[in-house]
Amino acid sequence: MLERLNDAMEHIEAHLGERIEAAELARIAMTSEYHFRRMFSALAGIPLSEYIRRRRMTVAGAEVLGAPDRTLLDVAVRYGYDTGEGFARAFRAVHGIGPGEARRGGAVLRSQQRLTFRLVVEGSSAMRYKLVEKDAFRVVGKKARVPLIHEGPNPAIAEFIRGIGREELDRIAALSDQEPAGIVGVSDQLDPSRAEGTELDYYHGVVSGSEPPEGLAVLDVPKGTWAVFENEGEFPHALQYLWRDVFTQWFPSNPYASRPGPEILRVRLSEEGKRAEAELWIPVERSAAG
Repeated sequence: MLERLNDAMEHIEAHLGERIEAAELARIAMTSEYHFRRMFSALAGIPLSEYIRRRRMTVAGAEVLGAPDRTLLDVAVRYGYDTGEGFARAFRAVHGIGPGEARRGGAVLRSQQRLTFRLVVEGSSAMRYKLVEKDAFRVVGKKARVPLIHEGPNPAIAEFIRGIGREELDRIAALSDQEPAGIVGVSDQLDPSRAEGTELDYYHGVVSGSEPPEGLAVLDVPKGTWAVFENEGEFPHALQYLWRDVFTQWFPSNPYASRPGPEILRVRLSEEGKRAEAELWIPVERSAAG
């Protein structure tokens, strides 16, 4: 998998002056565009589109400074811009100054280094997981639109849950009739970039096959395969690290890819609320190379 990801990185470098399609990169990596975007974001720490923009402007910046015989419009056209104005906006977004200012001398530009993915063997622990074939089901509960937070508590989710009320939570919990059992947190409609601050649909509810009562949000989930991961540790960091490890360690080592669908997290907190046992359900499919 990592070798194919690096082939996709080579394709980016060879086509910085052209329109680069994520679908073509996914084809080179022999996976779906959905999974490729998520894998890249998890491994690189930035969205794919942002990496391509930074690399393009890094190379363009070198030409702005190192090729004074070329006009700025020549450089703009070379890197896929029809107008100098569009190039200048993109250049400023990355470097903090316009190309004209940079060329006048003394400019400090930013450089996005080329990415190469390598396998680092740590051998610290084994991931506990199982594969589950699940028929269609519903997520039933309360729903909110919240920002994605990579590390630490998510204040928007915490406030949303506090506002539900004990009586309403008990009513929702009673609807649970299949695994994962009990109250779960469900994330859906996440931005493919997984960039911090992008929004997602969050459901606080249960997995159910029964008809829901009025007043509750419903998410219909089709049948499919799920990879179920377990861990325990400090709350909430261990849960966030679990998601990271799934995409940076498990997927590159197994013949599966993520597929569109909600992610389900079941958490059992300790009495003092500082530690948790977690079960994370990720929708998966066999990868093209699997």
